[in-house]
Amino acid sequence: MKHRIVVLGAGYAGAYAAGTLARRLSPADTEVTVVNAEPDFVQRLRLHQLAAGQEVEAPQLADVFVGTGIRLRLARVTAVDPERRVVAVADAEGGGELGYDTLLYALGSHAANRGVPGVAEHAFDVSSRPAALRLRERLDILSRRDEDGSVLVVGDGLTGIETATEIAESRPGLSVALVARGELGAPLSAGARSHLRRACDRLGITVLEHLSVEAVEATRVLCAEGAALASDATVWTAGFAVSPIAATSGLEVTENGRIVVDRTMRSVSHPNVYASGDSAYAIGDNGRPLPMSCASAGYTGMQATSAIVGRLTGRKIPNTKMEYLGNHISLGRRDGILQVVDGEAQAKPTYVGGRKAARIKAGILKMSLWTTSHPTFGLPKLKRHLAVVPDAAAERTVA
Repeated sequence: MKHRIVVLGAGYAGAYAAGTLARRLSPADTEVTVVNAEPDFVQRLRLHQLAAGQEVEAPQLADVFVGTGIRLRLARVTAVDPERRVVAVADAEGGGELGYDTLLYALGSHAANRGVPGVAEHAFDVSSRPAALRLRERLDILSRRDEDGSVLVVGDGLTGIETATEIAESRPGLSVALVARGELGAPLSAGARSHLRRACDRLGITVLEHLSVEAVEATRVLCAEGAALASDATVWTAGFAVSPIAATSGLEVTENGRIVVDRTMRSVSHPNVYASGDSAYAIGDNGRPLPMSCASAGYTGMQATSAIVGRLTGRKIPNTKMEYLGNHISLGRRDGILQVVDGEAQAKPTYVGGRKAARIKAGILKMSLWTTSHPTFGLPKLKRHLAVVPDAAAERTVA
């Protein structure tokens, strides 16, 4: 009987892991099934671009996995029972259960409302393709109005910065403001912070610092400091949260619901379950938890697949580097910031900014999409492919 591997989620972590497992394990001995709610691959790193009105490629997962031997189940995961080793799913036909021998949990994350009243009812976000398209539709309406529309982006993390700058550049007729809890770009080096401020000034973004949002209404945002900020479209980017499915399944999780794993990304409570991406609470080589990020998804996905392959084949399990090297921040299509951090995750004094940083970010996005679109091709071959076939479109975008 074949060993059944079920991968939950086909984002950056899940799609890569499924392809790697299909490539490295014998189809005569194993079967790999991917469960995903949407039929296409979502480039989450570019959803702010989609919301701003740009076209973003979304490959069909059926096309991505064709010829790989990977089974695709388009369904929403509703529960996991690690004792019975089954996953409950719901789809257009009603759903059912999928049994597994090894489970890789990679369901990712979504926007966190932090318990702030009105966020769910009135705010937009860019944590999913449907959410980004909903914001895009609202921006289209505002852009067609005779009077200027106002967009208020709440949250000055990477998502907030990228969303505010993208909207401001793509839709110059809209008034864009960015609300920061503290100093804008506080984790960045002094030079990078100055670069970020110049970019906001150039794009006409109003930066509102040291404000804590305590409520979101249909046409305004209320702050704890007493400010009432008018807004025709409030975009909530103040953090991310994971699905409660892992917590309700009986797996050992953190307070915020992320699965606690060992160095090989194996659940510390259930040895047949692995986790990668935002769903995993993994400790980096510096002793700190890895942040929710695409880079972390890559590292944890590589480690999880290596561990699964090793345990099923009897091979030695290598340790994938668990590093947090820095942040790549896009500031529209022709500007960006590359901030490198040290071993303690603190910003180094130097940074790369401008078009060079934008080109680096474009290359990262290209590599992420290519890896997903060719799941069994292999990373070494990918590097050779990138060296031979440059991304002319990306070069034109940031030139």
